[in-house]
Amino acid sequence: MSNALALFLDSFPKILLPGLAMTIPLTVISFTIALGIAIVVAMVQHAKLPVLTQLCRAYIWIFRGTPLLVQLFVVFYGLPKVGVLIEPFPAAVLVFSLNEGAYSAETVRAAMEAVPAGQFEAGQCVGMSYFQIMRRIVLPQAMRTAFPPLSNSLIAMVKDTSLAANITVTEMFMVTQRIVARTYEPLLLYVEVGLVYLLFSTVLTFVQRRGEKRLNVYVKKEV
Repeated sequence: MSNALALFLDSFPKILLPGLAMTIPLTVISFTIALGIAIVVAMVQHAKLPVLTQLCRAYIWIFRGTPLLVQLFVVFYGLPKVGVLIEPFPAAVLVFSLNEGAYSAETVRAAMEAVPAGQFEAGQCVGMSYFQIMRRIVLPQAMRTAFPPLSNSLIAMVKDTSLAANITVTEMFMVTQRIVARTYEPLLLYVEVGLVYLLFSTVLTFVQRRGEKRLNVYVKKEV
């Protein structure tokens, strides 16, 4: 038991530090880009632009309909066959952003459609352009509605980053695999990395709840 405890305490910082240095940045960068993609795609679908809408739907169909791991392999291992070389971290960011962007686009689109159509028409009546209506009226309300599901997506992405180990990104799951290969203690170490993921998810869940409370207070003040 003492040896197990010593291994646990010795490996904890070795697992946590890559989580702070690689897993969290990978999540934050990817989700930020994904959110931008989601808003653009949702706005295109909301505007019902003929060709662009079909392209956006095809993008959503492809990335929601294929496994994230397959997408990672196509980009990192497949594209070099056609002369496109991408380093592990940028490849992971690209795939996570596109994958999450497809899912979040549907969340944002649904939230935009939940905004009463009369508000959009009111903006048109006072001479606002489409983008002004989106920026000042529709998107602020839609993002409040979309905040809880988008927060859940962020938490899920933290856990999904473990798949980046398959394309040699040195995040905390890959570090754990290397320690397991050296110590032959898979149960202890995989439980430990699971606890680190749980820690990150718990912190994000706390932030999500605080954010929801603040949004509810803000909405009540407006009413």
